[in-house]
Amino acid sequence: MLSLPRFSPSRLLPLAALALLAGCTIAKPRTDDPLEKFNRKVYSFNNAVDQAVIRPVAVGYRKVTNPPVRRSVSDFFTNIRMPITVANDLLQARPKHALQSTGRFLVNLTLGLGGFFDPASQLGIPLEDNDFGVTLARWGVPDGDYLVLPLVGPTTVRDVWRMPVDSYFFDPLSIYARNHDFKYGQQYLPQMMYLVTLRSRGIDAESFLESAYDPYVFMRDAYRQRRLYQIYDGNPPAEVIQQMQGLNDDNFDPEQLLDEQHQWENKHSDSDQKQP
Repeated sequence: MLSLPRFSPSRLLPLAALALLAGCTIAKPRTDDPLEKFNRKVYSFNNAVDQAVIRPVAVGYRKVTNPPVRRSVSDFFTNIRMPITVANDLLQARPKHALQSTGRFLVNLTLGLGGFFDPASQLGIPLEDNDFGVTLARWGVPDGDYLVLPLVGPTTVRDVWRMPVDSYFFDPLSIYARNHDFKYGQQYLPQMMYLVTLRSRGIDAESFLESAYDPYVFMRDAYRQRRLYQIYDGNPPAEVIQQMQGLNDDNFDPEQLLDEQHQWENKHSDSDQKQP
């Protein structure tokens, strides 16, 4: 395993100063997928692992818990990871957002009994989700090629940096695991529970993926659209959305796309009817 350099808060000061002076230039998204052949193979691998291991664990978790318990566990992990959002707000020179997220974190940590409850939402403090990939985008770094990584899932050449940076510097769960050495790897149990919680949330949305014309394309476009809305605070310009969807391409033919989708739906409808 590669060892990362020891972190010192002073190393962030030049970057913060540069952020205050530079001025944001939000990077536009790419519409091509040059790594599609590789990505589809990794997507199939991830899907196989999910169906064999991860999904059964998430289903079992849902069977032994009720919605209030799952909501409390989800609220805990959402709150304990809030320092990631706060740190990236500061790197983006957004002190107001950083203060707001800090307030939410402290309210839920205290009044919410360690974050298992969410009084901050009842007090009207909005929830913000931020990461280092959004930070790079806000300072003009282009997203690069769409990329699907083994056991990680969808990302881009730009967004992939959020995993080592946020995990090593800002994520309390990763910092805790890195600084505690228990037998049998108990220090990683919180992170494993977080992953199970995330997968459990997605079970209710599986029908959307199953009914998709092309599940790979559905996941790719859903990821790109979600990131786009994060970068632009939920209000991306119309021309950027059109670029992401490929509507500006000269070779784009919506009639051909609809025809292919109808053919796929008819084929799978016939297959479903033949099954006993």
